[in-house]
Amino acid sequence: MRYGMKIVVVLLAGICSACNGESEQKQEAVPVADVKPAPVEAAPAPVEEKPVVEEHFPDTMMASARALEYVVDDASTGVSGTIDSFEDVYEKTPGIFTFRGGLKRNTPHEGKVKGTPSKITVAWKFETDFDSEPTKLGTWGGGSGWTGQPVYVNWPDSIADMFRNSSFGLTENFSNEEIMVGSLSSHIYFIDFKTGKASRKAIDVINPIKGSISLDPSMNGNLYFGHGVPKSDEVPFGAGVIDLKKHKVTLMYDRDRDAWRGWGAYDSSPVVVGQFLIRPGENGKIYKFIREQGGLKLHSSLKYKVKKQKAAGVESSIAVYRNYGYFGDNYGNIICINLDTMKPVWRYDNHDDTDGSVVIDVEDGVPFVYTASEMDKQGDSGISYFVKLNGLTGEKVWEQKFKCNKAKIAGKSFDGGMYSTPLIGRGDCDSLIIVPISIHKPVFKGDLVAMNRYTGKVVYRVPLEHYAWSSPVGFYDENGKLYVVQGDCTGNMYIFEGATGKRLFCEKIGDNFESSPAVVDNALVVGSRGKVIFKMLVE
Repeated sequence: MRYGMKIVVVLLAGICSACNGESEQKQEAVPVADVKPAPVEAAPAPVEEKPVVEEHFPDTMMASARALEYVVDDASTGVSGTIDSFEDVYEKTPGIFTFRGGLKRNTPHEGKVKGTPSKITVAWKFETDFDSEPTKLGTWGGGSGWTGQPVYVNWPDSIADMFRNSSFGLTENFSNEEIMVGSLSSHIYFIDFKTGKASRKAIDVINPIKGSISLDPSMNGNLYFGHGVPKSDEVPFGAGVIDLKKHKVTLMYDRDRDAWRGWGAYDSSPVVVGQFLIRPGENGKIYKFIREQGGLKLHSSLKYKVKKQKAAGVESSIAVYRNYGYFGDNYGNIICINLDTMKPVWRYDNHDDTDGSVVIDVEDGVPFVYTASEMDKQGDSGISYFVKLNGLTGEKVWEQKFKCNKAKIAGKSFDGGMYSTPLIGRGDCDSLIIVPISIHKPVFKGDLVAMNRYTGKVVYRVPLEHYAWSSPVGFYDENGKLYVVQGDCTGNMYIFEGATGKRLFCEKIGDNFESSPAVVDNALVVGSRGKVIFKMLVE
């Protein structure tokens, strides 16, 4: 990559700044002008309500961020880096276009059920290829892995007709409703949502995909993907863009030699924020791109590390509120950056590897972030730290600790803690946040845990048959009652009553559900390790 001006800042721990409310701005509604009663003979003058304008959070830096050494690389595009809109464009898209549905990663599109669900049935199965070629990191096969959430789109008629008339790769099964999923077989598959048959020819992307692909919410046909592992040192290893209008990879960027970390994977699912695409990498850089048809143009990037430490990679998907972005990294740093400038705002040390994505919920105009660590670097046993932080200051609101072990078998080690992204309850579970924790006590076991998101108190903790990396999803009945659907790493699918944790259903359906589901009405689509993508119905 070509870079222009380089700004290097080495932060000194001895410099102090206030942490209390330094970056919070109070938002006040613009008042409506008083209107005097009009004369009887005249029509009353209309009153125009002016919208509340959401302001940019300040370009500030808390004392906690001064532990970081960072570099902002400006690609000298001449384009302002200020985010031009705070609208969550994913909320208006006809489908699920990125991991967990939107910028705050808290909208995995709520499911709908009638009455109390009692079973999950399989509507269709789609088989992927299976890649048996060994790599330095093993054989990856097919199906989908972690986080592996599919894209669901219900194309407007005009765009569906455009594809039918001009796009390559379509099959006779193409319809408006389409599933797209990245696979460990090194392909991206396109599936008709209703029938489970291929809607387009699969596209070979060279290397296995573990993370969740992302569709541009402008529906310009850009599909963003990232590699999970390289097949060899001789092939490109990075991320790219597919132009669905041409049905081919139109941009591939390889290993970034300027990064402070050499690993070139991209498990993070990128998001569109204003006019830009934001994408973290496992090379320790956060990229800000200008979007183009079939491609991307680098605007700027951030690389960082804690002083006297090596750079950490980012596997989590960045969550965004206004111009602040939030993510966790391999060393347990939870970091907020100003997306206007790409500079750090605050840093919170959460003790251990944090791969599960941050989820944001807003209370009285203030963003609060939730996430938890794994139990990775602490030895054979330790703690998974689940925290709620003030998104403006990085201050801890509450912390919940879960004791975990590592599971070891046949020379392999499986870490404990949280790998999924939590589900924020609505309806009758409005005060709850729900997540599976891998405890490995006994070996390979896990729990589904519900906490009060205001106090951190554990409301219930129920055992799973196996540990789980898949993120929980919610289905609501006509009265707003929540039912939680959860998959685990031996292929079981569960239904729980959201308010109590009562198990309503459990059955082995797949091989290993590391992937997170996409939810549409009473259906969910999710891939399993092996070679199968499932559509299931919650009934």
